[in-house]
Amino acid sequence: MNGAILPNTPIAVDFWQIRRCGNIRLFFLSHMHSDHIVGLSSTWNHPLYCSPITAKILKHKLQVNSKWINALEVGVCHMLPLDDCGIETVAVTLLDANHCPGSVMFLFEGYFGTILYTGDFRYSPLMLQYPLKNKKIDVLYLDNTNCDPEHKLPSREEATKQIEDIIAKHPEHDIVIGLYSIGKESLLVSLAKTFNSWVVVSPQRMELLNFFDIEDVFTTDEGGGRIRVVEHSEVIYANMVKWNSICPTIAVLPTSRKVKIWHKDIYVVPYSDHSSFDELDEFVSQVRPCSIVPVVKTEQCSIYFNKYLNSETIKKDVVIPSSVKAYMRGQGLSSKLKAKILKASVYKNLSHGVEFESP
Repeated sequence: MNGAILPNTPIAVDFWQIRRCGNIRLFFLSHMHSDHIVGLSSTWNHPLYCSPITAKILKHKLQVNSKWINALEVGVCHMLPLDDCGIETVAVTLLDANHCPGSVMFLFEGYFGTILYTGDFRYSPLMLQYPLKNKKIDVLYLDNTNCDPEHKLPSREEATKQIEDIIAKHPEHDIVIGLYSIGKESLLVSLAKTFNSWVVVSPQRMELLNFFDIEDVFTTDEGGGRIRVVEHSEVIYANMVKWNSICPTIAVLPTSRKVKIWHKDIYVVPYSDHSSFDELDEFVSQVRPCSIVPVVKTEQCSIYFNKYLNSETIKKDVVIPSSVKAYMRGQGLSSKLKAKILKASVYKNLSHGVEFESP
């Protein structure tokens, strides 16, 4: 399970174990891959923030009640309340994570400093433009899936070419592509164009594809195309034998994960929607955060990137404002204390952004 509670805040990202986060009031979802939605179900009843595409998938797949889902436009600064009395807010900007449809990174700015939560992402130099350009990042929550200098990965364009070469060497074969439920749609479009074939998908996958702004190369008609998509878990020895008894068939698994191959006609190509180590190195060297927290808890990454940390501007211990403490406890402030805080505080707000009322 991936996800985190942001210390000293009422904010959690990709974290849905409600019994372990009683003080959390704002929940954020980076994307709809299964390892980021553990604990999220149709019974969810707390304010949740995500991208518009993720909101559609969330309602469709998990039937979460629409009243709890807040779709935030990507690339826009949104002001969200951190208390019940309008004293403290957090500025949240969603950035395209270049991972799968609807996936985003979150840039949080508030009394706690500036936090960038990448979720799962594939680095692009375009990410270093506004609003990250010249932005001091106190804490970087980093997707460290491929944080291994010995694990070299091709670009997605190079990996696509590898897959095309494999298919080209098997002109009389049916092509099976093993995928998870969301992601790698651009690969499928590229293959459809290169080999002038429809891509056959299940009705369930087609329902998801209809949410995306994607080229019309997909069909649910069995036999409608030479290329067909199945679940990653279906690419096993028994199915390879069955498929080849009907028609010569090869299977391609586009993944950077280690996979055991049990059949000679299964090809694993390191096509990844996560950043390579070299890309992570470039990203961190440009962002230069004060500290790094790995998104994948079982893997380390700081040892490789400590040399890039901005140690000159480490933020001091965070003091949680009284109004936020009350909000986290689910208590309202007394009118006397509220007036005292309002009088003593200098309420700073950003000059841009979309404001939301307290949930």
